[in-house]
Amino acid sequence: MIQVGIFTGYYPYSIDETIRRVKEDGFSCVQLDVSFKDCDAVKGQLTDEKAKEIRDKFRDAGIQIVALSAYTNFAHPDPARRAANIAYFKDMARFARRLGCGYIASETGTYNAESDWVWDDRNASEETYGEVLAIIRDIVSCCEENDVTFLIENYINNVIGSVEQIERLFKDVGSPNLALLCDPTNYFTGANIGDMDAELEKVFARLAPYMRVAHAKDCRLAEDVSEKHADIDADESHSFRGSGDVELPAAGLGVLNYELYAKLLAKHHPNMPLIIEHLDEGDIPRAKAFVDGVLKKMGV
Repeated sequence: MIQVGIFTGYYPYSIDETIRRVKEDGFSCVQLDVSFKDCDAVKGQLTDEKAKEIRDKFRDAGIQIVALSAYTNFAHPDPARRAANIAYFKDMARFARRLGCGYIASETGTYNAESDWVWDDRNASEETYGEVLAIIRDIVSCCEENDVTFLIENYINNVIGSVEQIERLFKDVGSPNLALLCDPTNYFTGANIGDMDAELEKVFARLAPYMRVAHAKDCRLAEDVSEKHADIDADESHSFRGSGDVELPAAGLGVLNYELYAKLLAKHHPNMPLIIEHLDEGDIPRAKAFVDGVLKKMGV
């Protein structure tokens, strides 16, 4: 049975209050964002002792931490920013097991200097791919040393975005400590969103063996191509709602064929956790009810 979870970053509270609300909303698992009001990893407040405290509190609450968020931009064109981003990810990889988690997630980023999600033509060059491949090999080596697996989340505007780019990356890295975070909405542009079912079938036919955790948001054609953010108390990675000709709202508010998504997910990974995202706190009950309803209808 597919269990439904949520990113903790959608609850702008202390650790204890976040756990209380996660349980109250009926979730059995989370993707952990260490961005609580009383402990923020980005601000350097995460320590070994704090990591153990967080791990034990989620354990006591009966909530599984299925993955650790460490989203950053590995391809940032500013060398200092890029180095700081890579150092942040590696630091989080060292904390992952102390937080009770074997998976750590990030996208690859973009060469765009102003945004982590806006396309830049340099993303498509062989030179950029070579740079990012070297970075990911280094990151995976760090993950191997810390007994964790890097869950790469593709996004169509990033350096690694398409099915073909993912296949190439996994072949070139060749490590069991690299896996894929499954989010079908991240493959769509205005050019292929009209061929929804074929694209979903393609993603699972070619990439299912790499998948370890899944996300639940939605997609639809955008009215404008600007970068979109929701006005919520959360990190940019959680306020982000799309860039370019496709926007990314909460589950049930777009055109993703959720019944086919659930069917394919259950076929290949019948017990994979499904983490909802791209919503504000007030929309959590509706989004969870929608996802639960699809899973019940499909019997998974």
